Amino acid sequence: MRTLDLRLAGARVLSPEGLKDRPVSLAEGVIVSGDQQREVNLDGFLLLPGIVDIHGDGFERHLAPRRGAMKDLDQGLIAAEAELAANGITTATLAQFYSWEGGMRGPEFASRVLDGLAQIRPQVETDLRVQLRFETPMLDSYEAVEQMIADHGIPYVVFNDHLPHEALEQGKRPPRLTGQALRIGRNPEKHLEMMQAMHARRSEVGPAVEKLSSALAARGVLMGSHDDRSAAQRREWRARGAGVAEFPETMAAAEEARAGGDAIIMGAPNVVRGGSHNGNVSAVEMVMMGLVDALASDYHYPSLRRAALFLADSGVTDLAGAWALISSGPARVLGLRDRGEIVAGRRADLVVLNAATRQVAATIAGGRVSYMSGEVAARFIA
Repeated sequence: MRTLDLRLAGARVLSPEGLKDRPVSLAEGVIVSGDQQREVNLDGFLLLPGIVDIHGDGFERHLAPRRGAMKDLDQGLIAAEAELAANGITTATLAQFYSWEGGMRGPEFASRVLDGLAQIRPQVETDLRVQLRFETPMLDSYEAVEQMIADHGIPYVVFNDHLPHEALEQGKRPPRLTGQALRIGRNPEKHLEMMQAMHARRSEVGPAVEKLSSALAARGVLMGSHDDRSAAQRREWRARGAGVAEFPETMAAAEEARAGGDAIIMGAPNVVRGGSHNGNVSAVEMVMMGLVDALASDYHYPSLRRAALFLADSGVTDLAGAWALISSGPARVLGLRDRGEIVAGRRADLVVLNAATRQVAATIAGGRVSYMSGEVAARFIA
């Protein structure tokens, strides 16, 4: 598809200073300062920067809509991209597990997803990127995961540890173990033995992580930690080069991240719900305290737009500040300096919202239409 070379007029355009009445011109995939010959009237609509999702696993439901239906990953990824576009997302970071949990979180599935992405990227307009979520207790997989990161040019790695250490330390059978094992086709007793073996080697994890993170830092890979519970834990990850605090669970961890200059990511569903579904720290409170650099879709793509609008409507921040949490903020954390604001020279990544309903009417990614519907479509075609 050719890029749009035209002038968008009549819409209220979001700038860092707020909504303004001004035209926006596009040419060759970027925002330009000069006028274009063709004009589209967007009176009654809002024009905002394209949404940058810094972490989302909502794509999984398209890859496996029901158990065992995981064969045509390319078609699932194309369907996921359509959902992203329909929700105003122009840059999407797909958070893919590399985990002992197996199934859709296992190493083999991660490899298939990465291969599928390489196949479908030329067919879609959304900028699809990858975050690899590596489970640190997998001591026998460190060389393999480092090779995968290098082979696929993965730019962003987050370290996780979802092993139920407390239950294992007490010799208890972790909750939901049998269902988890059967779901991925693994014998529950073998699954438990594997978990116990990893727990027994937990003292080896720190040195292994430090070696891997040093190699990734030398390659320029962005690194983060997931679900920090304490200030000490955040300091430890920062010392390893993981400068992103993803979904810190406590205010102490978030405050330590801010004091140390780390980027802080929280979930947009946390904002929309009015709190964490796990009882962790409130994202709204953190935004009010200036402790959030970016909001992520986490597991629900519509929540990005809804969270930004909620924060603006409730007076937590103005619309420009709220929208920055889903556009320029995540772009800055990801090192993507060519997007996030409607400024001449930036990528033509735009979202058109109906001013009355504030639903997504159109999404333009890199100057190309990725989604368009209703009255806006009629105006572009006319």
